[in-house]
Amino acid sequence: MGTSDHGLSARAVVEELKRCGISHVVWLPDSESKHLYELLNDDDSLKLVPICREGEAIGVALGLLVGGRTPAVVIQNTGLFESGDSLRGLGLNLNLPLLMLISYRGWRADGAITDSAAIYLEPVLKGWGITSHLVKSDANVHLIGGALREAGVQRRPVAVLMAQEYV
Repeated sequence: MGTSDHGLSARAVVEELKRCGISHVVWLPDSESKHLYELLNDDDSLKLVPICREGEAIGVALGLLVGGRTPAVVIQNTGLFESGDSLRGLGLNLNLPLLMLISYRGWRADGAITDSAAIYLEPVLKGWGITSHLVKSDANVHLIGGALREAGVQRRPVAVLMAQEYV
């Protein structure tokens, strides 16, 4: 599959997750990521772990890690804010090497960000000492694998900010 500078395809993300050895995707699906959900739901090599609230994602991922699995958390930026206590208490205090794919709702390529969810995302991550990488298209979806390796080396969560809706 070729890469594109003009969109972020769900297929490229799923293929990268598989290349990285992700076993489980912990996630509360939303309407904006319908294409990613459909691919994950139909893929037998990645186990989709649904949750009821995004605040549960970090704890569920920790259980999978303790059980010897390699999970990724897929979460919206607003859901990350809800997950703050578990991210702090579990992910950071327990040195959890966790890959988080965070939907960057409100991000704009032209820099005119007005959505508070987007305005606060990077400062909050920086305040927690969480490294982040921006994925804008299929051309840089490989950053997901690098972030997973980085999380393992640092023994802490690393965020991949997904700047666009999946196509």
